Amino acid sequence: MPLPARKSALMTPKPSPGQQAARSGPAAAPDAAVPSPGPVPGPGRRPARLLALGVIAVLLLAVVVTAAYLTLRQRNTTSVSRPSGIPADISTSLANLMLLSPLPRQPAPGFTLTDQAGRTMALSALRGKVVVLEFMDPHCVDICPIVSQEFVDAYRDLGPLAPKVAFIAVNVNQYHAAVADVAAFSREHALTTIPGWHFFTGPVPALQAIWRNYHIDVQAPNPNADILHTSAIYFIDPQGREAFLASPMVDHTQKGAAFLPAGQLTTWGQGIALVARHLAR
Repeated sequence: MPLPARKSALMTPKPSPGQQAARSGPAAAPDAAVPSPGPVPGPGRRPARLLALGVIAVLLLAVVVTAAYLTLRQRNTTSVSRPSGIPADISTSLANLMLLSPLPRQPAPGFTLTDQAGRTMALSALRGKVVVLEFMDPHCVDICPIVSQEFVDAYRDLGPLAPKVAFIAVNVNQYHAAVADVAAFSREHALTTIPGWHFFTGPVPALQAIWRNYHIDVQAPNPNADILHTSAIYFIDPQGREAFLASPMVDHTQKGAAFLPAGQLTTWGQGIALVARHLAR
């Protein structure tokens, strides 16, 4: 089971000095002597025309300062909301939904495990393909089935490029580490419809070493407790290097059932396919 779904909070920016001036009105300016052919105004009074011009000048200044503030804020928001290195064909909104971030293209930690068909193979055997790697619990009824659906959707979205992409998972349930466990989960969630699907499992010490290497936190207090684990998708390029990292999300009903709106499920599948397609070119 994953951590609760991500949520965001909007904050109202503090007003700039120009905005504060516009709200409180122009400050009173000291009197000055003004040459005039008529009578000199009394103390504390100004000619109406000069007073109007002063008010207009202050208001124009407030408008200019406010416009400059809003422009700078918009630029800062744009630069913060889209990390550098995101492929151009992935929109900022999609990158934010996936919490997609580029990785420094270091070699992905290797491993040798056994998949749902009983085949023992090394990660390096997939060199030359894009690898989409997730960490799953074969007894999970929370986010793992949702990510499974996203993988199936992504495979279909890839079209002709599908043979160049391998979808794989590493088991995070030390109490259900048999091949039969990952095979049953793969069948139940239609992952076997993906030709390049591998749900890897193996001896618990080997699994634990892989969790550490990929920074996956797993909490499994006892066989009857829910497995809490980090949900992360690694995109590995055909040269075997970590290229991108995404963080799957999930929401829950009032009764605790995990779900994701159909539209977001589709969008996630498309996003996974877009990143894989970018690396496969």
